[in-house]
Amino acid sequence: MSAHCQLTGAKPGFGNTVSHSHRRTSRRFDPNVQRKRYWLPSEGRHVRLVLSVRAIRTVDTIGIEAAVARIRARGGKV
Repeated sequence: MSAHCQLTGAKPGFGNTVSHSHRRTSRRFDPNVQRKRYWLPSEGRHVRLVLSVRAIRTVDTIGIEAAVARIRARGGKV
């Protein structure tokens, strides 16, 4: 599973780990993505989404129907 949010499009960020000796090595900053299952009443089925925690809070605010509409508007498959 890639660290990619279906709703917000959050992807890993990249940077460096800097040690005490100031030696730099590459690292990834992964978004906090979770697999979450929602009931979609308009289609009468459950949908499983990979969402960041910030996107889960967004779904709680705007509702699952509006969230699925946004995902589909971005070209995502639900």
